[in-house]
Amino acid sequence: MRLCSSTRPFAVLVSALCACVASASLACGPEVVRGANDPSIDAHALSTGLDKDDIQRALRETLDNLRAAPVMNEWRVTHPSPNVAIFPFQNSTSEHIDSMLDALLGEAETWLVDSGTVQVLSRERQNQMIREVEGQQNAVFNPSNAAKYGKQLGARYFITGKVSGNDERTADMRRVQYFLFLQVIDVETSAIKWQRKAYITKAVK
Repeated sequence: MRLCSSTRPFAVLVSALCACVASASLACGPEVVRGANDPSIDAHALSTGLDKDDIQRALRETLDNLRAAPVMNEWRVTHPSPNVAIFPFQNSTSEHIDSMLDALLGEAETWLVDSGTVQVLSRERQNQMIREVEGQQNAVFNPSNAAKYGKQLGARYFITGKVSGNDERTADMRRVQYFLFLQVIDVETSAIKWQRKAYITKAVK
């Protein structure tokens, strides 16, 4: 028993030292910061892919133009409001940006709903319509059949787009230029009623 008593202060000291080391390790580790507390976080580009800032800039440029376009003025005076479907973008770049393109479509969908000028059809029904048109259980979106999907959904217009890119490299730099096109297409005639492009450039140097 005397042996245990004599070693107790040493054990307490070891525990205290371990606690100090653990605290120091946590203090020296990476700091997690909320974007709401530090808006500059979103301003920094971390890769050549598309990020939130790129998406917001591209949409601001394109949708501000759509707001004043003739087709939008037509929607404002059409009663009942026309049905509009939003279809996926074509990614023709070498970058893995499909998730950000989905985010872009979601932002555009929200903008249209908030505009109150059209009835935006649910994107959740699109997979079912694609399967019906393509005749396949696991069919994927085919841009050449977009008008058929629109008819199946009961859409008068559909919004879609594409992104192409130019990837260039030198010994000490890489630059990716994105060309984003947003379109409004008449389902009945396949005529492009509105189109706008936006440019985004990212680089690693």
